Amino acid sequence: MPNPPLSSAPPSVPNPEPQRERVGYAVVGLGELTSEALIPALRTSQHAYLAAVVTSDIDKGRAVAGAAGLTDADAYVYDDFEQLSTRSDVQAVYIVLPNNLHRDFVERAARMGKHVLCEKPLASKTQDAEAMVAACKAAGVRLMAAYRIQYTPEHWAAKRAIAEGKLGAVKLLSSAHTQVEPTADTWRLKLKHSGGGPLMDVGIYCLNTLRFLTGREPEWVFAAQHQPTDDPRFTEVEESLSFMLGFPGGVIASALCSYGADKTTSLRVLGDGGAALLDPAFVYSGLKLTLSGEGGDTLVRFPNYDQFQLEVDHFAQCIRLGHEPYTPGEEGVQDHRLMDAIYESVRSGLRVVLPKLSGTDLFRTVSNQPAQIQPGR
Repeated sequence: MPNPPLSSAPPSVPNPEPQRERVGYAVVGLGELTSEALIPALRTSQHAYLAAVVTSDIDKGRAVAGAAGLTDADAYVYDDFEQLSTRSDVQAVYIVLPNNLHRDFVERAARMGKHVLCEKPLASKTQDAEAMVAACKAAGVRLMAAYRIQYTPEHWAAKRAIAEGKLGAVKLLSSAHTQVEPTADTWRLKLKHSGGGPLMDVGIYCLNTLRFLTGREPEWVFAAQHQPTDDPRFTEVEESLSFMLGFPGGVIASALCSYGADKTTSLRVLGDGGAALLDPAFVYSGLKLTLSGEGGDTLVRFPNYDQFQLEVDHFAQCIRLGHEPYTPGEEGVQDHRLMDAIYESVRSGLRVVLPKLSGTDLFRTVSNQPAQIQPGR
């Protein structure tokens, strides 16, 4: 694989550039992810910083801004989003909202000439995701899908182990991502807001990471789901869903996702000469990669790092250097198309054959891979 063109300074030892040289982000949506992960990452980022926040409640916005070292003037409500057009220090926005709101805010940001980092899934519908990509291209701004898993050293080490033949020929992959959604009133369980159930939220990690690790696109999908009739949480979306992917060369992958099973995140790759296990595979910290082969099991270790810092720094450097992000909007659109096929298989009970796409990493910017962190001793 080509050498990454971007800086690989270890994020565990913050070495921020002067603020005037970093990229200012406005974070849109002040939920748990923003407060617990994104703002801390931006505060210790090397190439980015928090410049503004946008929320539904101005008092909450001002409180969050103040806690982050900003002023009341750096807090905005959704209706005042366009006021950011006058802020030259805000070069990018990070959209952290319910899925059905992504398109509106991405298009509004693009019209202001702001680059956009958008949480996964890119939207609640494929058509909206496609429109978001088109809007950003028309406005000449960059759109990055926030697939943080594609920026972690553990997942990159697994991808390289596969590409370099360290596992032999890959035959099978399996993944699981489950969690319990305890109450019916969360937006994730409302079809209008989410676009679907656990597949759209946690299952997409399995789908996207299976594609990332193999570097290939599936040729068929087969899926089944369970939606209980006696549980008020699941009147609109499925509780659990399982799907299989058939990759070129006879490689088969399977995945489980659920909103009704205890928290689990894992991913296993089985080759004819070794195996790779990521467990946990999708949590914010504490990822664990074990490579197995003739020499036994090897736990691959890395220096401490912040997943979200890697993500925001990558996009910041893309903006400064004029690069396309490694996970552009097209990567998010492809997952939407595959999820459509998975739900089609659920409805029909049949295997859905997909268009054959030759080549590797077709929807990623392979010339601009994220910074690699070498294993620690």
